[in-house]
Amino acid sequence: MAGSAGHLMSYREAIEYLYSLRFFGAKFGLENTNHLAALAGNPQEQLRFIHVAGTNGKGSTCAMLESIYRASGLRVGLFTSPHLISFCERIQVNRTLIPEEKVVELVSRMHELVSGFPAGSSPTFFEVVTVIALMHFVREKCDLVIWETGLGGRLDATNIVTPLLSIITNVQFDHQGWLGNTLGQIAFEKAGIIKPGIPVVCGPSDAEALEVIHKKAVECAAPLHLVTAESVAMNSRQTAHLSLHGAHQQVNAVVAVQAVRVLQETLNVPEETIDQALQDVSWAGRLQWITTERQQRFLLDGAHNTAGAKALRQAVEQLIPGRPDHLIVAMLRDKDWEEMCRILAPLADDIYLCAVESERTVTPDELAGYCQAANPKARVHCTTALHEAIEQVRGVTLLTGSLYFIGQALELLQPTGNAGQGERGLNEWTGVSR
Repeated sequence: MAGSAGHLMSYREAIEYLYSLRFFGAKFGLENTNHLAALAGNPQEQLRFIHVAGTNGKGSTCAMLESIYRASGLRVGLFTSPHLISFCERIQVNRTLIPEEKVVELVSRMHELVSGFPAGSSPTFFEVVTVIALMHFVREKCDLVIWETGLGGRLDATNIVTPLLSIITNVQFDHQGWLGNTLGQIAFEKAGIIKPGIPVVCGPSDAEALEVIHKKAVECAAPLHLVTAESVAMNSRQTAHLSLHGAHQQVNAVVAVQAVRVLQETLNVPEETIDQALQDVSWAGRLQWITTERQQRFLLDGAHNTAGAKALRQAVEQLIPGRPDHLIVAMLRDKDWEEMCRILAPLADDIYLCAVESERTVTPDELAGYCQAANPKARVHCTTALHEAIEQVRGVTLLTGSLYFIGQALELLQPTGNAGQGERGLNEWTGVSR
């Protein structure tokens, strides 16, 4: 295992070590991350960042920004979470995943640094991974890092950086147990990434949330650039050929483009480069089509809260005329899964309910009652194993309910053979307090 004399850690042992850190739960505060980063030489001070927070659309917005700046010729780091299949997805340079041997090297270094922390105050999984990412981006000489928050913003481990620009994609209900029960309280946590004098771009949100964000921006003398429904419409020509599906992705694209325009004096990008990059951007598990050898067509989307479910429902009505033939769903218990059932169940009359490979899954039997009530004429099938549901469906199938569930589906529908539940289990750090 890590740290034993003369023993080189394997990739599997590195993942097991990271997995062990998840049992320290989600601790909020920057003290441990700052200390760990300092021990690692403060790599964040050698990098430039765009810091992205928000309830929904963070990952997609990050992917768009990465595509734009990479197309402009920069070497771009990308830090996102959760991963769908492999841990290495979280840390990318020019969309190349961090190599497994680099993970081993950096985890070994982290093990040495973490072992010096006092008992009971060990850094969490996400804090360690945050510093690993910083070290990798410095070693790879990244010109810019697109830097996504994990949970919230104010006390999130990623908030040890001072970015060129901050982004809040939107503020909606999610993670209320940790971020607050009102949009204002959630906005306060998201707005914690706003830094003195650093510009901030904010996507469309409720007035209550925008008031909190505006107040924080004023306190920090941070120029605030709001993306409104009107500005989305004004930019529709530029986003019309966006490769990602759904009206909500059009909004995310305008947020990304607005950020690029704010930074033009620092990082100049021609308009034609922006246009092309938006056509080329890819982001797995978000309204992603997959056709199998058996000519089954799956539309995968990691809608993981009520706002995401509503956006998915709107998109499905546009992408699948006549409704999907089947719906396959699994959800996590710490989401508003009852309301998500009410939103999604009417989309198809043949519904397969599964379990997420997570200790936080809602059981298929629990989902069944809510789905049947939301769509009384539906045929509802309960099957714990996703592969059983996939084997039974034909035609067009919508598969959704959780990004973790999307990871399971991608492993079955696009198998690579190099990762599995052992790495998806690392996603369990979020909100777990032990």
